[in-house]
Amino acid sequence: MTENTVSTEDTFSPDVTTIRNDDLHRYELRVGGKLAVQSRFMDKPGHVDFIHTDTAEEFKGQGLAKVLAHFALDDVVSSGKRIIPHCPFIYAYLKKHDAYEQFIDWPEQPPTDEVTAS
Repeated sequence: MTENTVSTEDTFSPDVTTIRNDDLHRYELRVGGKLAVQSRFMDKPGHVDFIHTDTAEEFKGQGLAKVLAHFALDDVVSSGKRIIPHCPFIYAYLKKHDAYEQFIDWPEQPPTDEVTAS
């Protein structure tokens, strides 16, 4: 008999939502209505400048920040704007995902803050 164990990669939560909250200038990922991850940005003419991404303590280590990064970056690209990654997490994410390369205006200096999202 084969035993099927479930890892965190196999779990699925149907109550995950992602939105762009223009009033608070952030992208949000909510789990069960609770804010799990937020990525703050400044909306500029022709650009969206990502400045910081945070994951709530109880949601760290689940890969949710990556889900929000993918959603947010796709949203910027679909709007016809360019990405400026001043947020250390978004910067690191973009360095690993070259599909966005043609839509990025890299800052002169890499962000120096520690990466706080996971």
